[in-house]
Amino acid sequence: MSSPLRGASGAEPDRFPVRIWLIALLGWMFDFYDLILFSFLLIPIGRDLALTNSQEAVLLGVALGASGVGGIIFGYLSDRYGRRRVMTWTIGLYSVGTALTACSTGALSLLIFRLLTGLGVGGEWAVGHALVQEASPTRMRGRAAAFLQAGEPVGVGLAAVVGLLLTPLVGWRWIFLISSVSAVLAFVVRRHMPESALWERQKKERLSASGALVWIARNHYMGYMLKGWLLGVFKLGTYWTCYIWLPKFLQNELHQPIGASAVWILTAQSGQLLGMLAFGWIADRYGRRQAYTGYSILTAAALFQLAFRWRELLPHPALFWGVMFALGLGSGCTAGFGALLAELFPTRVRNFAMGTSYNCARGVQFFAPVIVSAFVARYGLSGGLGVPLVLALATALWVWVLPETRHRILSEIGASEPPPSGSGQRR
Repeated sequence: MSSPLRGASGAEPDRFPVRIWLIALLGWMFDFYDLILFSFLLIPIGRDLALTNSQEAVLLGVALGASGVGGIIFGYLSDRYGRRRVMTWTIGLYSVGTALTACSTGALSLLIFRLLTGLGVGGEWAVGHALVQEASPTRMRGRAAAFLQAGEPVGVGLAAVVGLLLTPLVGWRWIFLISSVSAVLAFVVRRHMPESALWERQKKERLSASGALVWIARNHYMGYMLKGWLLGVFKLGTYWTCYIWLPKFLQNELHQPIGASAVWILTAQSGQLLGMLAFGWIADRYGRRQAYTGYSILTAAALFQLAFRWRELLPHPALFWGVMFALGLGSGCTAGFGALLAELFPTRVRNFAMGTSYNCARGVQFFAPVIVSAFVARYGLSGGLGVPLVLALATALWVWVLPETRHRILSEIGASEPPPSGSGQRR
């Protein structure tokens, strides 16, 4: 297997792709906003639809589970039909799912609509990151991934403001209807987003879904997919086992008013935004693995304080804010997945492999609410926060099983391997 590190073949981008990044950023921001908005509205939704605790846990996880399927499906379609076209499909799908959520009449309809949202969310991540990575100079890919992933904390912050502060004024159904305006982005993508030049040059090397898997296994990329997936399980598990239930916990268990809960969340998201922007520079300068390890250790330290010293922190808002800010700062290493995964796979299977690795890791987070609820019931807050604490430490260690990739030239990855044959290849 070829593992090129230096020297370009074909046209190497020479400057940051501002227009591609901006459109992809908006797509990812509303993608994550639509995904996490539900957790901020869970209390009024559960009350109006008479949901049980077990139903709420399943509904919290169903969009995450569906995102794994969406990542595989749309990752393959993007490698086959192009980045731009498939991005319009994914944005349209999660926007429709969000609009339909407003029409839910019970647990079953709500589950179906959240599943649709998750499918679109899973597809959009890999398409946007592949497109930005393929259009960025090698020296800036870490920053390009971080600048794009920075839409995540912005989306969460927007969801916190809308979900916690605007909902009491208009109701949760109107919130979902208003949020579905993100569908407009699909038309913007279709009209203004250029296609990846690297994909255009190599689009003749198309594979069927089964052919892509066979090619990945035959050319020894399956190990990278599995290692990247497990890194995602650990890191995304750290995030979701902490954040997905935090809004409800702040209000119900710590008896924080809605305004204070919004402040805690926004504090963490401000730290995450800063952490993501800094992560890109650190990863480009010092390497992907060093950056992941440092950030994950910071996350673990903040979680330790929240898990075992929250009673001492709560009477001192400044200390509590500091810990929440540090928690967000450490969470910024999610900004590294776009660059790291793109640098592991050739163009002909890049989106499929990225989407499968990342979104299957996100799909596993379906179990996050159930696991955390079980630990909270048995061990209290310390047990619940102990889950992401362990996962953060696992992230810091596991990233070292992957190679350092920051100097790789995307167009050269896999260049010495023979063109794919059979398995549905089109010429």
